[in-house]
Amino acid sequence: MFTQVSAFEKYWSRESKTTQNLMDALTDESLGQAVADGHRTLARVAWHIVTSIPEMVNRTGLRAAGVNPESPVPSAAGEIQKAYATASQSLLEQVKSEWNDDTLQDEDDMYGEKWKKGHTLHVLMQHEIHHRGQMSVLMRQAGLRVPQIYGPAKEDWTSYGMPVPEV
Repeated sequence: MFTQVSAFEKYWSRESKTTQNLMDALTDESLGQAVADGHRTLARVAWHIVTSIPEMVNRTGLRAAGVNPESPVPSAAGEIQKAYATASQSLLEQVKSEWNDDTLQDEDDMYGEKWKKGHTLHVLMQHEIHHRGQMSVLMRQAGLRVPQIYGPAKEDWTSYGMPVPEV
């Protein structure tokens, strides 16, 4: 749980940049990739990340800019990329301008439970990280180069002067 706005700012800035890097690697052709029939496509997972920001934080009284959480999944990667940039930046600006460290202790009704605002921000970040992992698998299946997340991707090892780890 976040207890300081400055801590949220630090972590959100890093995590949202990582998510934006994944979003920016998407192509229109890759959006239909699913792990198997009947599962979410890469576009659906990416769009879920985008729409979760306003859906979740608007329950706390913030008004994060972005798409309507009920809006349909775009067919263009550029729309998803732009929508994520808008929503993630808006969230950070809203938290910094509307909340303070004390506010993070206030509780909201979140899905039938009472969550402190600092907990909501933590859950939102973990939720995004979880779906980023799903995206990375679907991106590999779609033949895309996966950007670094918490360490080098397979293609990055040589840029560090190191051999690619054995499979």
